[in-house]
Amino acid sequence: MRLKKYTDYALRVLIFTASKRDGELANKKEISEVFHISENHLGKIIHELNKLELIETLRGRSGGIRLAKEPADINIGSVVRAMEDDFHLLECFDCATNYCVITPACKLKGVLHEALRAFLTVLDKYTLEDLLTNKQELRALMGLK
Repeated sequence: MRLKKYTDYALRVLIFTASKRDGELANKKEISEVFHISENHLGKIIHELNKLELIETLRGRSGGIRLAKEPADINIGSVVRAMEDDFHLLECFDCATNYCVITPACKLKGVLHEALRAFLTVLDKYTLEDLLTNKQELRALMGLK
């Protein structure tokens, strides 16, 4: 199972934003510099996270982003589901593009579907707060003072 970079970057934005000190805003430029992600790509991710009401964006010269919820209220499994547009692990997971001749008798789809459910079940056990138990170490690695 491989998540898209879009999802990876969205999780990084949440971790970065949650790692800021209380009242301190994150901004696209600093996230871009820390993770070496283009600001344009980050803009799309930030827009999506804002639409999902996970972050708030504040415009203007002293604007930036902050979490819209407490880290304990942001479920990692939910974030991954929202950011991924599909979980088609194999061709046969998508009826519209499935041309595999063994689909009617194949057991692999069922096995991988079970594995996907297990993967998401594990992610559902964690919140953003769980990813911040080493907040000081994360802050140091991201260059936050």
